[in-house]
Amino acid sequence: MKFKAVIFDMDGVIIDSEPFYHKVQIDLFQKMGIAVLPEEYNSFIGAGMREMWNMVKSSRNLTQPIEDLIELNNSILLEYFQRLSNLVPTPHFTDFLTSIMAAGMKTAVASSTAKPIIEVILKKLNVYNLFDIIVSGNEVKNGKPAPGIFLETASRLNVIPSECVVVEDSFNGVKAAKSAGMYCLGYHNPNSGSQDISDADKIIISFANINIEELK
Repeated sequence: MKFKAVIFDMDGVIIDSEPFYHKVQIDLFQKMGIAVLPEEYNSFIGAGMREMWNMVKSSRNLTQPIEDLIELNNSILLEYFQRLSNLVPTPHFTDFLTSIMAAGMKTAVASSTAKPIIEVILKKLNVYNLFDIIVSGNEVKNGKPAPGIFLETASRLNVIPSECVVVEDSFNGVKAAKSAGMYCLGYHNPNSGSQDISDADKIIISFANINIEELK
């Protein structure tokens, strides 16, 4: 099979952003009087904002509407990333991305993060214009680990799922990619917590050691 597109998760893949998210989320949880253990927080990584708050609300009996919690969380995250000036891509990512483009393969971002936050981060990394399309979790009914975001991305790229390579760093993301019928590169990022990415077709620790010829 000749792959025609590479779909990237953003957080933990394009940018080592989990330390930033962890700070924002833990601060917000603390302000709300919510105690979250590391094991529980790790289960949120890669999932959509709605999925995370559904889990938190049901386990803590919160009274706030889910939409209000999501809006509050996203507004805090957007403001936080707008202020940051030291964002850099994951090592060797940009070189890998340009090699994919040179090979004539389509590129996309499929992230659980809200679209405005995705756009701010990618623009600060100077890679925003290098992707054919960007799809966020709030554009599909069910977020990762459901496959919807990857299937929607493939549809917009006009390729079939089996022609896609997904690069993911989380259990939820890998599960979504495999459920979509796509080849999955599991990117091992130590800052993404204790993520089981063993179901990925191949696990990598750096973008420097991926042979683009194998993907072609």
